[in-house]
Amino acid sequence: MIRIVIAEDHQSLIDGIKLSLQNELDIQVIGEANDGEALIDLVRLKEPNVVITDIRMPKLDGISATRIIKTEFPTIDVIGFSMFDQTDAVAQMRDAGASGYIMKNSSLATLVEAIRTVAKKKSFFDSNLMIEKNTSLTEEIILSKRELEILRLIGEGNSSVEISELLFIGKATVDTHRKNILKKLNMHGKNDLVRYAVERKYDFT
Repeated sequence: MIRIVIAEDHQSLIDGIKLSLQNELDIQVIGEANDGEALIDLVRLKEPNVVITDIRMPKLDGISATRIIKTEFPTIDVIGFSMFDQTDAVAQMRDAGASGYIMKNSSLATLVEAIRTVAKKKSFFDSNLMIEKNTSLTEEIILSKRELEILRLIGEGNSSVEISELLFIGKATVDTHRKNILKKLNMHGKNDLVRYAVERKYDFT
């Protein structure tokens, strides 16, 4: 029997997964959590075989939670579960120790296959992931210390004006840094940068 716990901040999605898995005789949902801290507590209590965790959750994000789980329980397999299909998100889950990554809009068959595959100590990455074939999952993008500071503040929800006040620099300087960051990351719009910053804000330390 594959014992799993699910971490997701939308309870309706957890309920849907549990209902869908009821007919899978080799899979048992033994617990659920709505934030990262609750997930860690649950894993310590239940010690499941497989953890399915969203990336973006309250209190503690799924990638940080995965790092803690794999440090304390190396034999527990983790599957990332997200709406985000960017190379960075997948790479960070892999670096944290996850064995799999699937999209929230994937089919039940994909979810079941992922669970059974990682339970056999193999990797499973959703075929729907939009990963560029020529892009390394561990590729490093070199940003300056100031650019990293600004990305962290963007990820925390600060505007250019607020960032300029926090760093004691002019707004025009912040805007210039933002343009340079976009160029280095090969992004073309404000929304892409904000999403990237939110997803990776815990790396900008």
